[in-house]
Amino acid sequence: MSYSLKLPRRLKSAGWRVKIRDKERLELPHVTILHRARSWRFGLRDMQYLDLEPEPADIPDDLLTEVVAHIDDLRREWDAMYPGNRISGQAEHE
Repeated sequence: MSYSLKLPRRLKSAGWRVKIRDKERLELPHVTILHRARSWRFGLRDMQYLDLEPEPADIPDDLLTEVVAHIDDLRREWDAMYPGNRISGQAEHE
């Protein structure tokens, strides 16, 4: 089951979403920032964009501020969803 970060009303009503999607256990740990049909992957380890397209500059500063403010929560959620691909890089059984 995916995880959605609760965003302020102004961002949500403008069509922005931040999710940890299902079935991404083999990818680098990241959240997906969505705006209508566009999406950006933002790394949870290094806090860098994983893709150059679409242009990361299109993401509002206040949205990125929300993501960074909740980075610990997002990292915990990723680790809970994907214990074999934890943020620390160590699997649950190690």
